[in-house]
Amino acid sequence: MTNIFYVEYDATHASNFVFDIPEGHNCWLLVVTHTPALFWVNGELKEYPAHSGVLYHPHQKIYYRACAEQYKNDWIRFESKESYVMETSLPFGVPFSLNDPEYIHKIFQLLVSEHSFQKNYKESSIDCLLRTLFNKLLESYFQEVITPHYYNLLTLRTAIYSNPSQDWAVPRMADSIQISPGYLQSIYKKTFGISCMDDVITSRIRQAKEYLLHGSLSIAEVALRCGYNNVEHFCRQFKQITGSTPRKYHKQMEGASVERVAKI
Repeated sequence: MTNIFYVEYDATHASNFVFDIPEGHNCWLLVVTHTPALFWVNGELKEYPAHSGVLYHPHQKIYYRACAEQYKNDWIRFESKESYVMETSLPFGVPFSLNDPEYIHKIFQLLVSEHSFQKNYKESSIDCLLRTLFNKLLESYFQEVITPHYYNLLTLRTAIYSNPSQDWAVPRMADSIQISPGYLQSIYKKTFGISCMDDVITSRIRQAKEYLLHGSLSIAEVALRCGYNNVEHFCRQFKQITGSTPRKYHKQMEGASVERVAKI
């Protein structure tokens, strides 16, 4: 059972903002920063960058304050006996960098919505959102050091998978995050384990499979919608990735679907 006392996103404060609770709350507090801030950690005040998360357990000393003209954060104060909270591997009172701050910010927005209104499945929805939030926090905590360009690369990769049909040439991608093409190729593969152009191809083939599985488009139409002006080039890359031609893949998936329906 989890109960939210208060949750807020994009809470904005002036440069003189200080949050000082020497004895802590009698519940959990999770803070996610959008701007740099100073936190009291291990007996001293340290500055941590924007996109940091910090979890305080009940009755733990809490002290943080602004260190720029403006301080902005998301935060939630709650009580919970759930194991994903009580037995979490997250550190207490020690900020850590978030690997997908926009995703986490969206969860806070949803939590505010669920907490603010009476809905039929409010409790279960809040529990699902909090579980997801803690999963994302754990992913961040156990990730290797986040580089200065990481967030720009993440934005670029999200854009690629959201719009695979665009002209994702390396120079254009590099220009979008204001670095050189050579440097982009180097840090992209180091960050995601795949080259930027291979990631573009992967995103396009993934979309093509969806069209072939659930649509009635011709192979040429699928190719065009996935960013290929040359059908032969599309078919060649599709086979390299999947081991089948687009036409054969469509027939295999169509046959498998018919077989599943027959079993039902």
